[in-house]
Amino acid sequence: MTVPVVLTARALLLDMDGTLVNSDAVVERVWRRWAGRHGLDGDEVMKVVHGRQGYASMAVLLPERPMEQNYADNARLLAEETADLDGVVAIPGALEFLASLRGLPHALVTSADVALSTARMGAAGLGLPDVRVTAESVGASKPDPEGFLKGAAELGVDPADCVVFEDSGAGIAAGRAAGMRVVGVGPRAHVHRPDVVVADLTGVRVEGLGEGMVRVRFGVGADTLSPSGV
Repeated sequence: MTVPVVLTARALLLDMDGTLVNSDAVVERVWRRWAGRHGLDGDEVMKVVHGRQGYASMAVLLPERPMEQNYADNARLLAEETADLDGVVAIPGALEFLASLRGLPHALVTSADVALSTARMGAAGLGLPDVRVTAESVGASKPDPEGFLKGAAELGVDPADCVVFEDSGAGIAAGRAAGMRVVGVGPRAHVHRPDVVVADLTGVRVEGLGEGMVRVRFGVGADTLSPSGV
């Protein structure tokens, strides 16, 4: 159904690519080149890579290849992505959304490393949250919940009191596995049935309620897919 939605939480955990930053043009260029080098269908590769760290995507796509090769290949792709910022822009509403979170508990939880997240947030004109969980911070990629659980721990908040903002199937699965409610952002999110889906961040309003609580309001047009999450 289509209704105005309100969530309350103690912290928000934010993915970057597809959620705050539209980097699809770069991801397409880099991963389709990689697919061509390995004789893989580019369309099939693009169904896998969003939300995961590169080595984890490679493990799915080339299951017989040693992980050492995936880690080395991932390092090369990260360097390519960090150097290619053409077409990287903010998701509509992201600047205002982040501004509304100043002074409220929130963290960036991204599969990008420090260099890539810094480059892309800067290219999109967005400030980096003070608390950041990047690829270097975790031992397992989304859909493993480690990153979101670490973000909650760094903020000192129980996982059940967190709301995740994500765009990808891997990220939504990770948030759900962490025991958190999930807001899906953008066209990739709907099929994975997060608790709430929004087209972008323009209709999202955040306010502090005191006593460590945060209220998130979604305008008319947000889809509530799981009543238990509201």
